[in-house]
Amino acid sequence: MAITTTWSIQDMKRDVTSGGVKLVYWSCVAADDTHTECTATEGGKLRLEPDADAEGFVAYDDLTEETVLGWVYDSLIEGEETADEAKTRIETVRSGKVAAQVARKTAEATGTPW
Repeated sequence: MAITTTWSIQDMKRDVTSGGVKLVYWSCVAADDTHTECTATEGGKLRLEPDADAEGFVAYDDLTEETVLGWVYDSLIEGEETADEAKTRIETVRSGKVAAQVARKTAEATGTPW
């Protein structure tokens, strides 16, 4: 059994004039490679207030999924953790839920012994 997690951006809303992203829809899906029906998803919306004049502003046409996911990871930080630790925390929780699903699924079987 191997559980993998996949982060993705589903959609974004932006200001057409400035190219600033205002809303990001994201998800993290954990799935088992053997029991494909065993999955756990976390997702949400990240609201942003883009300022085209701010240092570090990235216009829509210049964005990569990696950059936007970085914003998502930063938004998930709790307490003193780093963005990488926040990402790992979410992945660990989702993977644990998948492992529990697999354990339940494999703990019982149907059929007859003959």
